[in-house]
Amino acid sequence: MKLRPEQLAAALDKGLAPIYVVSGDEPLLVEEAAAQIRHALREKGVAERQSYQAETGFKWAEWLAGFDSLSLFAEQRLIELRLPTGKPGVEGGKTLEAWCANPPADTWLLVSLPRMDRAGQNTKWFKALEAAGALIAVQPPSLEQLPSWIGERLGRHGLKADRETLTWLAARMEGNLLAAHQEVEKLALLLPPGPIKLEQVREAVVDVARYDASDLPEALLKGDAIRFCRILDGLKAEGEAPPLAVWMLANEVRNLYRLASGQARGEALSGLYAELRIWESRQPLINRALKRVSLVQLAQALRQIGRIDRAAKGLLREDAWESMKQLGLSLMGQRTVPSLAEVI
Repeated sequence: MKLRPEQLAAALDKGLAPIYVVSGDEPLLVEEAAAQIRHALREKGVAERQSYQAETGFKWAEWLAGFDSLSLFAEQRLIELRLPTGKPGVEGGKTLEAWCANPPADTWLLVSLPRMDRAGQNTKWFKALEAAGALIAVQPPSLEQLPSWIGERLGRHGLKADRETLTWLAARMEGNLLAAHQEVEKLALLLPPGPIKLEQVREAVVDVARYDASDLPEALLKGDAIRFCRILDGLKAEGEAPPLAVWMLANEVRNLYRLASGQARGEALSGLYAELRIWESRQPLINRALKRVSLVQLAQALRQIGRIDRAAKGLLREDAWESMKQLGLSLMGQRTVPSLAEVI
């Protein structure tokens, strides 16, 4: 029986299957599904839990023989079996088939393994496990789905964030679900239930890094080339992933382009600022930046950011950090990178 992760809770409420198989490459999601199953079994009185990891040299025959009989006074038990490679081998496959054909009494089996390809799903042992129990295949959300995934997690704690805030968090995590989960838990501890804003999240999510990508837009608007390069070099040196910095710059350049194009059409800046929800405190900085760059430059910058974004995601063999630096310097009217002595 196949179950989607969101169907697992309801299925557990209806009754317990003798075998559960959790398959996937995202450790957080695999562990969460396994935790749901453990909890349901404990609620039903299954108190004992034994864990095994089947690696090279695992003694399958001895493992199975240990469950051949239970005394009348033995407790019900959960047996967890982890298959790190998803390949139990010939002996392991036959052992799992034998378990499925005649499951030990008062014993539940929970198998955790990586995402299985088509060949793996067509093996006899995998089909036997699926037929005898429940298969839960977990898949991580795509980068496009990650903001909604984070939003759903925040909702479990009574927190509600707008799209901009969720996108900021998703860009910061860059697909790292464990890090995203930890940030959500942190926000739930620091913020009261209810709507939350980007400013609150930025203040609550403390970076251990010395440099913060959120400082890049201000350096760009001020035309502070030395600080701009220092932030980028610091983020790179500290091992930060570039997508968040790319998103920060893209958001600022996009706003500048909308303002510049609106001005070219004869629209008032005050109305444009209101439309884009740009705080009054930032408007003087943006005014100076708009005098420094042309609409043509901003259009070219947007096209360049698209290429930098692909490089940041590994789709192009280019240094995203260096490309961001060159982009920022060109928008600040600088042709060369500040000297190392200046940056340090």
